[in-house]
Amino acid sequence: MNFVKHAPLILDIAGTTLSDIDRRRLAHPLCGGMILFGRNWVNRQQLTALCADIKRVRPDALICVDHEGGRVQRFRTDGFTHLPPMAELGQLWFDDDKDVPGSGALNATNAATACGFVLASELRACGVDFSFTPVLDLDFGTSGVIGDRAFARDPRLVAVLAKSLMHGLLQAGMANCGKHFPGHGFVKADSHTDIPIDKRSLKAILHDDALPYAWLTTSMSSVMPAHVIYPKVDARPAGFSARWLKDILRHQLGFQGAVFSDDLSMAGARLIDGKEVSYTKAAVTALQAGCDLVLLCNQSTADSPGGGSAVDELLDGLTQAQQSASWQASAASEQRRRALLPATQSMDWDALMQNPSYVQALSLLP
Repeated sequence: MNFVKHAPLILDIAGTTLSDIDRRRLAHPLCGGMILFGRNWVNRQQLTALCADIKRVRPDALICVDHEGGRVQRFRTDGFTHLPPMAELGQLWFDDDKDVPGSGALNATNAATACGFVLASELRACGVDFSFTPVLDLDFGTSGVIGDRAFARDPRLVAVLAKSLMHGLLQAGMANCGKHFPGHGFVKADSHTDIPIDKRSLKAILHDDALPYAWLTTSMSSVMPAHVIYPKVDARPAGFSARWLKDILRHQLGFQGAVFSDDLSMAGARLIDGKEVSYTKAAVTALQAGCDLVLLCNQSTADSPGGGSAVDELLDGLTQAQQSASWQASAASEQRRRALLPATQSMDWDALMQNPSYVQALSLLP
């Protein structure tokens, strides 16, 4: 039996406080963190108390959220800044001030840094460690699920603005996550409900969609692959493909950070080699393919299929897989998970509101 410490599962909770079931799951040695959603939010006081309670049960838990700006922002009230969609920053790049060529580019990069700083500072003031941002997908004008979440169509512009946003996150002590590798913007289908297929060649993808990952490989803390099948590269979705994650992302592009699976409850997540598999099989396949962490979302609520039993089935199933050696825990993966935890103390909300850097960042937002 492998006794290497590795907590690869990121789970969620149903409500605004921890239930006894939530506490038991959070304390499980294979649970490495929690992802929060809008249903877990009432106000800042409640969110701060929830995060503190999570840390009391599991001090090393990574508390995550999808908080990008635009339509993907879980917390929007009680003082949280409404951040713009990333496409607005891309448009700002071309909006030069009169008689000042290039001023749009400067304004856009400053605004992107400010977005990252405001985003991370506000989340951290409430106890949230990490946001799955920025989106590195290119806007081909065809994907409804990506759309204005993308900075632009040009991979050069995407890379520059994403790096600026990452800089803002870093200034506030937060890691980043480039998504959805190698690119979700070209396909129309939404992987939450369908299984998108991108029939382009590897060369075409590497010379377009994947360019931001190549250029930002030393700046990215983590990457989330797409639940998209690229049949000319691999029959499996990228998140289950050792070809994409080990050969291309790790070896060819030289990425050293953490790799998350996307949500295993999505339609594109559990169809492997043409067959629908269990959550445990999907998690094991993702981990074997090169993921360090796997997410299972929206399965903890009473109205979810099985009334939340899928979460316990995954915890039990991955435990059995480890005991039977069909899955090997990875010390390197655990180290990458822990590297995503903030290394600095965060400001509380009142102190943040008076912080000169935060006030300045607010003034730079579009």
